[in-house]
Amino acid sequence: MIDRPIDLLATGGQAVRKIKLIYGAAGNMVARSRTGSALLSGIRATARSFGRVLHQLWLEVTGFTFLALAGIGAMAGMREYGKYQSGHATGPGRLVLAVCFTVSFTWFGLTSFWRVRRKAKS
Repeated sequence: MIDRPIDLLATGGQAVRKIKLIYGAAGNMVARSRTGSALLSGIRATARSFGRVLHQLWLEVTGFTFLALAGIGAMAGMREYGKYQSGHATGPGRLVLAVCFTVSFTWFGLTSFWRVRRKAKS
């Protein structure tokens, strides 16, 4: 009995094709009726709405994450600037790296929030 699912997968995808045909035929039967068509329209509208909200949430979460990382980079930059000013740093390389990191992650975070705002207007 345990070998049976493995045998279905080893047949070159015939079982998968058969399952797709069965679901396709069932979908066509449902779509032909008025009730089925109305249900499918409702499901599509709900899925579209949830998809938009989840995409907006994704953009906001990633934007916040990027801005938080930019804040960490800014603190590291201030620490490296203090070391550089006191003469404990060998050169400005780490300070430049921290500034570039902070600027790039701030840009990523802000553009993520701008995309949310632009999508909300449309």
